[in-house]
Amino acid sequence: MADRSLESMSLPLEVRARLAELELELSEGDITQKGYEKKRSKLIGAYLPQPPAANGAAAVRCRLQHSEGPTRRMLRSANIGVCDIREAAARDRAAGTAGTRPLFYFRFGVDQALPQERRTPVTPSSASRYHRRRSSGSRDERYRSDVHTEAVQAALAKHKERKMAVPMPSKRRSLVVQTSMDAYTPPDTSSGSEDEGSVQGDSQGTPTSSQGSINMEHWISQAIHGSTTSTTSSSSTQSGGSGAAHRLADVMAQTHIENHSAPPDVTTYTSEHSIQVERPQGSTSSRTAPKYGNAELMETGDGVPVSSRVSAKIQQLVNTLKRPKRPPLREFFVDDFEELLEVQQPDPNQPKPEGAQMLAMRGEQLGVVTNWPPSLEAALQRWGTISPKAPCLTTMDTNGKPLYILTYGKLWTRSMKVAYNILHKLGTKQEPMVRPGDRVALVFPNNDPAAFMVAFYGCLLAEVVPVPIEVPLTRKDAGSQQIGFLLGSCGVTVALTSDACHKGLPKSPTGEIPQFKGWPKLLWFVTESKHLSKPPRDWFPHIKDANNDTAYIEYKTCKDGSVLGVTVTRIALLTHCQALTQACGYTEAETIVNVLDFKKDVGLWHGILTSVMNMMHVISIPYSLMKVNPLSWIQKVCQYKAKVACVKSRDMHWALVAHRDQRDINLSSLRMLIVADGANPWSISSCDAFLNVFQSKGLRQEVICPCASSPEALTVAIRRPTDDSNQPPGRGVLSMHGLTFGVIRVDSEEKLSVLTVQDVGLVMPGAIMCAVKPDGIPQLCRTDEIGELCVCAIATGTSYYGLSGMTKNTFEVFPMTSSGAPISEYPFIRTGLLGFIGPGGLVFVVGKMDGLMVVSGRRHNADDIVATALAVEPMKFVYRGRIAVFSVTVLHDERIVIVAEQRPDSTEEDSFQWMSRVLQAIDSIHQVGVYCLALVPANTLPKTPLGGIHLSETKQLFLEGSLHPCNVLMCPHTCVTNLPKPRQKQPEIGPASVMVGNLVSGKRIAQASGRDLGQIEDNDQARKFLFLSEVLQWRAQTTPDHVLYTLLNCRGTIANSLTCVQLHKRAEKIAVMLMERGHLQDGDHVALVYPPGIDLIAAFYGCLYAGCVPITVRPPHPQNIATTLPTVKMIVEVSRSACLMTTQLICKLLRSREAAAAVDVRTWPPILDTDDLPKKRPAQIYKPSNPDTLAYLDFSVSTTGMLAGVKMSHAATSAFCRSIKLQCELYPSREVAICLDPYCGLGFVLWCLCSVYSGHQSILIPPSELETNPALWLLAVSQYKVRDTFCSYSVMELCTKGLGSQTESLKARGLDLSRVRTCVVVAEERPRIALTQSFSKLFKDLGLHPRAVSTSFGCRVNLAICLQGTSGPDPTTVYVDMRALRHDSQRSQEGIRKLQTETTGGVTNKVLGLESGRLDLISSIRLKLIISS
Repeated sequence: MADRSLESMSLPLEVRARLAELELELSEGDITQKGYEKKRSKLIGAYLPQPPAANGAAAVRCRLQHSEGPTRRMLRSANIGVCDIREAAARDRAAGTAGTRPLFYFRFGVDQALPQERRTPVTPSSASRYHRRRSSGSRDERYRSDVHTEAVQAALAKHKERKMAVPMPSKRRSLVVQTSMDAYTPPDTSSGSEDEGSVQGDSQGTPTSSQGSINMEHWISQAIHGSTTSTTSSSSTQSGGSGAAHRLADVMAQTHIENHSAPPDVTTYTSEHSIQVERPQGSTSSRTAPKYGNAELMETGDGVPVSSRVSAKIQQLVNTLKRPKRPPLREFFVDDFEELLEVQQPDPNQPKPEGAQMLAMRGEQLGVVTNWPPSLEAALQRWGTISPKAPCLTTMDTNGKPLYILTYGKLWTRSMKVAYNILHKLGTKQEPMVRPGDRVALVFPNNDPAAFMVAFYGCLLAEVVPVPIEVPLTRKDAGSQQIGFLLGSCGVTVALTSDACHKGLPKSPTGEIPQFKGWPKLLWFVTESKHLSKPPRDWFPHIKDANNDTAYIEYKTCKDGSVLGVTVTRIALLTHCQALTQACGYTEAETIVNVLDFKKDVGLWHGILTSVMNMMHVISIPYSLMKVNPLSWIQKVCQYKAKVACVKSRDMHWALVAHRDQRDINLSSLRMLIVADGANPWSISSCDAFLNVFQSKGLRQEVICPCASSPEALTVAIRRPTDDSNQPPGRGVLSMHGLTFGVIRVDSEEKLSVLTVQDVGLVMPGAIMCAVKPDGIPQLCRTDEIGELCVCAIATGTSYYGLSGMTKNTFEVFPMTSSGAPISEYPFIRTGLLGFIGPGGLVFVVGKMDGLMVVSGRRHNADDIVATALAVEPMKFVYRGRIAVFSVTVLHDERIVIVAEQRPDSTEEDSFQWMSRVLQAIDSIHQVGVYCLALVPANTLPKTPLGGIHLSETKQLFLEGSLHPCNVLMCPHTCVTNLPKPRQKQPEIGPASVMVGNLVSGKRIAQASGRDLGQIEDNDQARKFLFLSEVLQWRAQTTPDHVLYTLLNCRGTIANSLTCVQLHKRAEKIAVMLMERGHLQDGDHVALVYPPGIDLIAAFYGCLYAGCVPITVRPPHPQNIATTLPTVKMIVEVSRSACLMTTQLICKLLRSREAAAAVDVRTWPPILDTDDLPKKRPAQIYKPSNPDTLAYLDFSVSTTGMLAGVKMSHAATSAFCRSIKLQCELYPSREVAICLDPYCGLGFVLWCLCSVYSGHQSILIPPSELETNPALWLLAVSQYKVRDTFCSYSVMELCTKGLGSQTESLKARGLDLSRVRTCVVVAEERPRIALTQSFSKLFKDLGLHPRAVSTSFGCRVNLAICLQGTSGPDPTTVYVDMRALRHDSQRSQEGIRKLQTETTGGVTNKVLGLESGRLDLISSIRLKLIISS
């Protein structure tokens, strides 16, 4: 075969064009392979140079061999060194380089004319590990780890050695198609030294540039065709070279290829790590090169691929030369945005679980002790009567001195007093406010455990369910609204609190406690004894054995910020205390020091419940004392010779920071130091450091007992205290890379990306534990696989209060084996903890489900990211360790966001330097990119009641754009790797092609339909009547005094009203007038020229009673008769009205001089004045013979001056009213405020028709009255406590502009919009999203909920296609590509294209659309949307 290199570089353009056409013909089957070779040889035969034969050098020959299999190209030469790629890959795998994919540089010749480029080989960092001074409590010590800090610094040092740019360079990996020639990387022909593997030496000679280019071109052919190639080369060639080789070397210089183990993925982009492999010299053996293949790729005559994923110049040339090719059928209709995104393919080299399926681990048998009480209340009664002076709880003040000692006798008597007052002193004897089984809130501060304990046991004695919550500090606390939702769903009406807490609650100017946002109305009840009545001597609480009644409800904050209530039954409460007693070895009269929150979790279980069961003495250390004296809990352990202490890892670290070689510390009395947050993997560092410092003070290693817990499963596991000091605790060093794939891989501590975890002990007594896959069906994990821990036991929560669906998913889980069989007939409970069960039944926890972020198929834990960020120097940069990590969804995948508070004295340069180092550290250790890193000023992030960062509120502020950061570093290029594929234009595709594509693929056309009116069963009596006139007569007979309409004037007072019988009688008089004075017949058209009010409604029904067809017409404006009167005249003429009805005032206006100048008075039809009506009744009310006859005409003038009229039949009118009634749930007891122009469209239907059909009361507010009083509409809505209101955009705009600065005064006047459920804007135009959002934000402080504001969707043909109903979803906004939508703009109806054309939020070429509710019940719509990037 001819030399491909010379062919590709020296062929004329027309020859190359012909070669490209030949390739296309061959790929499409137009010619055979033999014909292709014949024509190709004929084309390039004249341009083939003769091979060199001088200097005794061996000639280079390429032979193309044909066989039944794929074409194989073999380059045969002699004495040229060969480097086998697969052999190098095997060496690399044997070397075990974790987390990196080395690149290999191939040097096939020396060319001094080419520029040199050297890359420093990546070697393990020789930087020493730094031992740094501990920070003084300024960072979140949950994540503190000296080992991890050193690993982070080493990773950053390695980045510095490699001189990496800041921020990190892009590492986008295209997993579908490759966009450049880098996917087929040839050998490098640039010059190099001996260190770079170049062949040098006088004895062997130097390969020429020509031969180097031949080797490279042949290598490209291998990559493109995916053929199996054997390559030999010679080292003795002639000197010199050709210009073509130089040019080819210029194009392909400095290229590199990524090493793959299995058949390489040519679509994977190269990474930054590179290792240079020295080429063996003098090798003549043949090696098998890796196969690169792509069935859709082909090769042109000049040796480059013809895919659309090549370089721009080659692609432009190919597109110019190739013939039009018919695209496949699927391209005619596949246009979904999701399918445009590049699909993340799983890494073939990712670790996979290899162990056997795990077995459920059973805890030890829960022992039965004879003196255990039958219930916790019985235990309290026993100790309160037998040992009344025994200390139960000792509280401390901020100076560390005992503030109050609560004995068991006082606890018993005061709890009885609380129970009696709750049941008998709230409400009346006939109607008590609290009954047994009701829920009450416990609101106590963290420094008053005695009052909380008395109130809690008082609730248990009264058989009332306590719901402990945090103290609300302000009306707008972060997460307070969700707490209020929990209280409301639990039906809480009474809140128990202490006297000091009650005085500290926010007060209104009148001294009353205001209603907190989202909270139900509460009665605050102080539980101090001086405020309570003493129970009678004959009253005694009913104490019974533990049963399945709810004992208490513990609140839990979810990942999304919602608050759930976990119910714990009395039998679960007692069993949990028994299990803790057995696991911890509690005995009577032991002393326990509690630093934890006593209202929930471990602090409640040990310090309030189990302690009373065993008559233990609890020393409670308040959080305020810990901030003043972090050593206070250690001092109390020494002072009281405490046997047990309940702390968190942060308390241990604070004690280390405050420790200054105090000699009076002796911790030998401790037999158990419970670490409540042992489930946090980063707690091990604090445990180890605490042990190293205080081991000389009597602390033993076996004393430290981490535990794992969750609100749903209570205590999951706890390490037992042992007497064997030689038995070390369980710990493992796990690869973070393996953990991201949910696989356990043991690693060495020398590695940077490792996670050291400690065990949290054994399964609780009487419980069974297993680990299931976090996603999908609950299938048992393998022994080397990370899963969610599930527990089956009595001592667990039973449900989420009031949420049966979520309860079933969490509390009723049946783990399955690989064969699909359940492992137990009893349900398991998800703990929300990620971990595994190790050797010896030890439980290990590596993270939580709430902190899990799945990025590109890999799992990352937010705590791990926080620990890495806090370990970056300077470690004190983050203000008090306040940092939040969460994920946001971008292009259907999660992206990591880091938000931190920076020190007040930080400069912008320091901030960006720290942020850059954080990005580098996270990329090195976790191999994941950060989407956004934002720094905010100190003390600006929302806080939880205990002082931590409220994660969900922070995320919400980020999504809303209300975070207000001072420094931001966005890095989408490092993490968004699934960008949409470039769209290929198909000019011949039209609507017919799309239709055919949908039909062929079996897809239905996009359509949506409302419910069928005929299939809806309800108690609608009006449905029996076909005509509105019959409905009015029926209502006048059954509910004559029911008010249908109330008209308000500009002052907000009632100007007029109509009952059912009044409207009926007035309509009869108008019908008599039409028949007698107007001499009208059935079917005559009557123009109704009335101002918005009652007269218009009566005239309309008068026409129906007379059999006439009414046409509502807007009256001319008195100040602008010249321009408004011709419109009235045009409607009257076009509608062919035989008569015109109006008021006396407008009648005079039509006959005035100004009107005569615009319209000739003599051209008007007869004008009837309805101010003076006859007193007669009609002999007979007209009843249409056919429901399809005309009921009324709906005329309107568009903004372009086009007059359009719609005919509405009686059947359509009744069906329309019925659909609105069902959609908006309109009933006679409802009140609806309407501020619309009642002349056409949905406004006319709501103003005149719906009240008669549905029977509700319509409060009519003429929009013209708002010009005098802009607040009229909102005041009416507030005054009448309206839940549903309809308005127009002009009304909304008038309120927004006129009342923008009056919100405070309106609030002072008592304006309250919190009862508004739906506020629907009625218009036949695009949604004014900016206006509706401004309106919602402006009146948000007056109680208006943003989701209440929505828009209707209608057009001239269908007045209400979509209407936001009371039970519909919240309105949402969507973005549609404006350019793609423009292609169908001529075929879209005006009513269908209800989109807002604007650029919003930095999104260019987008159209913002607002959801307009569900389809109306009689509507059906079909449309096609084209969405692109």
